[in-house]
Amino acid sequence: MSDIKTVWVAMPGYGDWQIVAGALDSGDDLETAVFISLFSDRQANSDDVIPDGSTDRRGWWGDQGQPVLLGSRLWLLSRSRLDDNAAKAAVIYAKEALQWLLDDQVAESVTVTATIQGPQQLNVAVIITQRTGTNRYQFAWAWNQLS
Repeated sequence: MSDIKTVWVAMPGYGDWQIVAGALDSGDDLETAVFISLFSDRQANSDDVIPDGSTDRRGWWGDQGQPVLLGSRLWLLSRSRLDDNAAKAAVIYAKEALQWLLDDQVAESVTVTATIQGPQQLNVAVIITQRTGTNRYQFAWAWNQLS
């Protein structure tokens, strides 16, 4: 049985479920897992700087005491400057969030790249290779530059 399918809504940039023939759509389990892994807020590490200056490290309460945390720390970039450091951090955070695919042998390899396109857009590409083929995902964020 397949999981409920999460689809990406490019504008305004979130995952959602859709109804097909009167029921929740299912299938595309890998794509759904990638969306949840990248776009759920993983708890910040104790040494991470919280973007809004608060002490809210976010994360899911169910991760407490677990060896593998759900989601990513991409949310930490929400108020940072769009520069090479942000792009490098995006790659690190995305790889960290998708590491479970390798650990659980869901994928043979996971490649993440990030490129800055123009003054206000960061593109992140994810390539996941399995025995059955390769899946490619492309995500773009509009960036509000800080001065």
